[in-house]
Amino acid sequence: MFKTDIARRPAATAANTVSGVVYVVDDDDLIRGALASLLRSIDLEVAAFGSAEQFLAAPKVPGPACLVLDVRLRGQSGLALQKSLLEKGSGAMPIVFMSGHGDVAMTVEAMKAGAMDFLTKPFRDQDMIDAVVAALERDAQRLAIDSSLGDLRERWASLTPREREVLVNVAAGLMNKQIASKMGIAEVTVKIHRGQAMRKMNVRAVADLVRKTDALGVRPAHAN
Repeated sequence: MFKTDIARRPAATAANTVSGVVYVVDDDDLIRGALASLLRSIDLEVAAFGSAEQFLAAPKVPGPACLVLDVRLRGQSGLALQKSLLEKGSGAMPIVFMSGHGDVAMTVEAMKAGAMDFLTKPFRDQDMIDAVVAALERDAQRLAIDSSLGDLRERWASLTPREREVLVNVAAGLMNKQIASKMGIAEVTVKIHRGQAMRKMNVRAVADLVRKTDALGVRPAHAN
């Protein structure tokens, strides 16, 4: 099963640095139970399932998460589950694969499809802990970025069409006078729209505006 090294494993390896839910899918009751106990011993929340179908049917907890997945399962295989999650748009959750029968081709297939790690049984407790902690940290970073982008999208959506047009031209490096000429409006009107839009976007400098519009995928118009 595992190469146990519990006596040498620091108790706070994950508890002080990361939190989240670890979903374990393995059709071997002993391995599934041992994995759940190992991860709970470092204060991680664990939801364990005996099949891919059970995992798919279960509700998911919001927040950082990762999937520890056996590549060979009765019913839908681990690789098939990975493919299914990708097709459903749920492939962002990091996956740590494990297998007692892994080969090079299987590992390559899993990693190409975005797997975080691939551990061959028997593996050391610490290797699994390290892989899970890294996966949870990556998912936490992803969620933080998604949250930040969500706020940016809301701010952008709050702009009027004219304010957006002004900001796109500001991001392109145009001066107020140039923007006014291009849009066919008074320069003072540009200044008003620019000030209101910058406040709504919570930016004070053009460099910050450029970073935010780039993150949103807004392509500045080219100056003439």
